[in-house]
Amino acid sequence: MAKYQLLPPLSPEEYQALERSIIEHGVLVPVEYDEAGEIIDGHNRVAICESLGLLDWPRFVRKGLSEVDKRKLARELNVSRRHLTTAQKQAVIADQLRDTPSISSRAIAAMVGVDHKTVSTVREKLISIGEIPQLEETTGRDGKDRPARKPIKTAFVPDQPNVGEYMKGAKIIRAERQKTAHSVRLAHMEMIATRGEKTAPIWWKGDGKGPTYPVIYADPPWKFRVRSEETGREKSAENHYPTMDLAAILDLGCPATKDAVLFLWVTDLANGLACMDAWGFAYKSFWGWEKQYPGEQTGTGYWSFDNLELLLIGTRGKPPAPLPGTQPVKLTAHPVRDHSEKPDFHAEQIEHLYPGVPKLEMFCRAPRPGWDAWGYEAAPAEAVPA
Repeated sequence: MAKYQLLPPLSPEEYQALERSIIEHGVLVPVEYDEAGEIIDGHNRVAICESLGLLDWPRFVRKGLSEVDKRKLARELNVSRRHLTTAQKQAVIADQLRDTPSISSRAIAAMVGVDHKTVSTVREKLISIGEIPQLEETTGRDGKDRPARKPIKTAFVPDQPNVGEYMKGAKIIRAERQKTAHSVRLAHMEMIATRGEKTAPIWWKGDGKGPTYPVIYADPPWKFRVRSEETGREKSAENHYPTMDLAAILDLGCPATKDAVLFLWVTDLANGLACMDAWGFAYKSFWGWEKQYPGEQTGTGYWSFDNLELLLIGTRGKPPAPLPGTQPVKLTAHPVRDHSEKPDFHAEQIEHLYPGVPKLEMFCRAPRPGWDAWGYEAAPAEAVPA
């Protein structure tokens, strides 16, 4: 077994599908090596090329990684493309925990694409048999150390005869706080909207000038309805960035080439499909993000708690579809971070599916290496083309 070939072998059907793809299209996803020439990802691609008598294929060299980092990367790259059984996933989790017991269960769950409770179950088993230590703290994906076990929370409960007076006082205090907070939020939202106007994307709209892209990744600032303007805007998007109503988003368009693929985050399926159609794309599929909230949180929503967000996939013209065996699973679980911030996982999958292809991220928060970006938080206003 190769040094970093850490997952179970491909099934005969999966191997044959990959072989047919390489015969027809060549190797489109580069094989990843370390500085010593050891394969980190792509063992099956190399084996097939050698069996076909091919002498060269795309290569990518990862430098400066530790042995633990290489094994972690090998698992991340492979798990995202493989359909593993529950037992196989648990084996991958166990191997990762043996390598990095100090990484939190949620961080490992995001890497492997499983629920964090599954990782916790495997962790407890390994602790019970002494294969890994019981730690007081673990490290999350953000690099911060947190207690491995959460303390039990307690709350003050007044005596029954005093509950009525207690609730009256709490209601008065809450109303005053809501009134003050509402005024502050309105001023804050107005400031954000004013700043956002300076970054409006007039650089491609209307005249057809400017660059176009075959791969576009977009997270529009959808505007939500709320039950009450007094209290409902407390957690609204306008507190963080300028939002757009549906008509403005539909009218915006996107700078796509004749043959292009669009990855579009949506909060409402009907609005997302309408946007995709208005921008000239035909719906093809979707990826799902199962949101992992901290503690007992479950999200918000009218008909259900929104712990699922959809990334719609659409095409125009004839862009190449992913190679069989390289596409990720449809639903993966990742921790919830800052407001509206999406997991890195999905952009990374797009990079793996379309390496070396020009890519644009619309409504970008933090530009990614190798991507063009436009967005309210992507760059200072003066840096946005006018």
